[in-house]
Amino acid sequence: MSTIRLHATTTSTPEQFIAGLTDFGPGRAELFGNSTEDYLVVHARGDHDADVTEGSAGIWERLHYDWSDPDHVVLTTTDSNIWGGHSGHTYDFTRQPDGTTAVDVTVVREGKNLQGRMLAVVVGVLGKRLLSKAFTNTLKAIEARNAGNPDPS
Repeated sequence: MSTIRLHATTTSTPEQFIAGLTDFGPGRAELFGNSTEDYLVVHARGDHDADVTEGSAGIWERLHYDWSDPDHVVLTTTDSNIWGGHSGHTYDFTRQPDGTTAVDVTVVREGKNLQGRMLAVVVGVLGKRLLSKAFTNTLKAIEARNAGNPDPS
């Protein structure tokens, strides 16, 4: 099992980030490069949760999104072709006095088969650098999306 922790500061509010995180419409890959439209299926969506399959490049996972706490969003892997066990993502948001938001992300990858276990080792070795780049791209895309737009809260 691999656990990757990432931290960054963004000009987006937690509400703006969550609005991007939970936008499962066209163009999702512009915000999240590892979520292509070919894999995206929204099975159910409520006011503060969703059941979504997403992925790319032959890897998919079905996630339960829970954003009932506006400062702590949990994505739990419920099914996948390679991830199982405790796999998922958590996002923690802390509003800063200067108006920015600190975002802490924890990604857990536990392989459920040989391919998943091998990829979990790769994620453990190279994952922080690769996921950090993807996370930075997501932050920039969400900031650009919200430039000049009022807070959705």
